[in-house]
Amino acid sequence: MYQSATYAVLSELDPGQVPAGTIQKYWLPMITDGVGAPVRLPVLIARGKKEGPVLGLTAAIHGNELNGIPVIQRLFAALDASELSGTVIGVPVMNIPGLMLEQRKFNDGVDLNRIAPGDPDGNLSQVYIYRLIERVLRHFDYLIDLHTASAGRINSWYIRADMSQPETARMAMLQNPEIILHNLPNDRTFRGAAANLGIPAITLELRDPHVFQHDVIKDALLGVRNVLHDLGMLKGQVEHTVDTTVVCPKSNWWYTDEGGILTVIPKLGQLVAPGDTLAEVRSVFGTLTKTYRSDKVGVIIGKSVSPINPTGSRIVHLGHNPKIVSTS
Repeated sequence: MYQSATYAVLSELDPGQVPAGTIQKYWLPMITDGVGAPVRLPVLIARGKKEGPVLGLTAAIHGNELNGIPVIQRLFAALDASELSGTVIGVPVMNIPGLMLEQRKFNDGVDLNRIAPGDPDGNLSQVYIYRLIERVLRHFDYLIDLHTASAGRINSWYIRADMSQPETARMAMLQNPEIILHNLPNDRTFRGAAANLGIPAITLELRDPHVFQHDVIKDALLGVRNVLHDLGMLKGQVEHTVDTTVVCPKSNWWYTDEGGILTVIPKLGQLVAPGDTLAEVRSVFGTLTKTYRSDKVGVIIGKSVSPINPTGSRIVHLGHNPKIVSTS
């Protein structure tokens, strides 16, 4: 490797080459742009003095989902590698082009979190996600992937995890979230790619896009440290800041079937019953044209906050049959 600015540029990611008991910061090249300049990922590696698992933390695979960035930054700022068993790898920004454009998608307009495992011989976004998996993900034993809602929507503080798997279920409960959604990783997401490699993985949904929200950043940081304690990577006790959380076995998004000015009624985390009003649509003249009512017992996981909605717009993300369970 050679030196660029303050941090070394890696030819490949090799956590074993990091001196034991240290924290190092690197640039990892992924692709080159139209003039041949490299597009690099920022990578932080804390390697403990003792052997142990590798925990990977990734954020901003959607370029407008920012809350995960300071979670990783603050974790590494507080880590003492001399007290660590194993290795922590943090990638605070996965989608560098999207971040620079302040948009969810990659710079070719594709959602990176919908096309895993990609294609080494494919188009720009296919190659990029393929290299994220091959050059970064394969080094992990566990993955915590940090997200938020997308533009025009807001989320509760919730977890996506396969609750039928003991390791991922435990990782989810350690986060002290408001809601946990049982969600199989049988899709083309980065978490799905991890599952296909046998890597236990959860997705943290840290509220809202385009902003830093310090309450949920603090909550997520505590949850990550709980995982480090639980895996025996750091000495200390797991902290349960809430006694219970809401677990949903499945969920679905509701969509409008006609356009207009949308008002979503329930608050995030609110329980709803069959017949409860979810949203109202009005014409530009203010006339009520449509009312959407819940058809089941559920909880509001996420919701639209964009009032101007054509036909087919999202209304609410409704968790089905919510159950309150103990976090301890």
